[in-house]
Amino acid sequence: MIIDAHHHVWTADYAWLADPCLAAIRRDYTIDDLRPHLRAAGIDATVLVEGGRGDDAETTEFLALAEATPEIVAVVGWASLADPALSDRLAAHRAGPGGRFLAGIRDQIQGYDRDVLDRPEVRAGLLTVADAGLVNEFVVRAEQLPSVVRAVDFLDGATVVLDHLGKPAVTSGAAGLAGWRSAVAPLAARPQVIVKLSGLVAEAHWDTWTEDDLRPFVTAALELFGPDRLMFGSDWPVCEVAATYERVVEVTGSLLGGRDAAIFGGTAARTYRVEKR
Repeated sequence: MIIDAHHHVWTADYAWLADPCLAAIRRDYTIDDLRPHLRAAGIDATVLVEGGRGDDAETTEFLALAEATPEIVAVVGWASLADPALSDRLAAHRAGPGGRFLAGIRDQIQGYDRDVLDRPEVRAGLLTVADAGLVNEFVVRAEQLPSVVRAVDFLDGATVVLDHLGKPAVTSGAAGLAGWRSAVAPLAARPQVIVKLSGLVAEAHWDTWTEDDLRPFVTAALELFGPDRLMFGSDWPVCEVAATYERVVEVTGSLLGGRDAAIFGGTAARTYRVEKR
């Protein structure tokens, strides 16, 4: 089973899409929009990830969508890690339509201060997610990576997923690579950390990027984490600021020397406990 471990759907009124530079992707994106791309790229299954709306209703909607959509095999929903009622909210999601597809929780850590993961109420939320048997998934700015290391150690062996390689500064070339590598290397030393090979085209120069711009980061990720701790994600439709879905799949395969079975499916299936539908 070839899995895209990271994509979204959204409506044009999501607040963060108001940024003028995102005009090209400020529209509704649905599963029906995605299906032709999956077929063209030979992708069998997907993981639907919260899209930055920042409310529990989105997670409820996404789980129901998963129940009705054969291609979706897991959902990473949104929840506030600082919510004192987080345990009850997770239980309610699991009891509702599509609740069996809830595999992880992602708060928008990139939108908070650098050390938000050190806050006691956030740490309590991380434990609640882990104790529920769900994956804690992090989307962060590169400067927040040290706090991710501390959070991983706090969770003491629970699985953590880092999105988009931790958002390296691809546009900064060798300097960006060096800075990112030094920040992410401690995570590579912690075997419970899984990393998504995703989002790189959005961190590159949107109109002029080449495979060679991405290659050093992919090569380093392979060296640091190995294929059994990496999983491919398209980051569609965010990727459309810089590349089509098909192009992202093609380039990732090219940089890896082919569709590695772990990166293009096995790691995601294990991490999110995916079963064929």
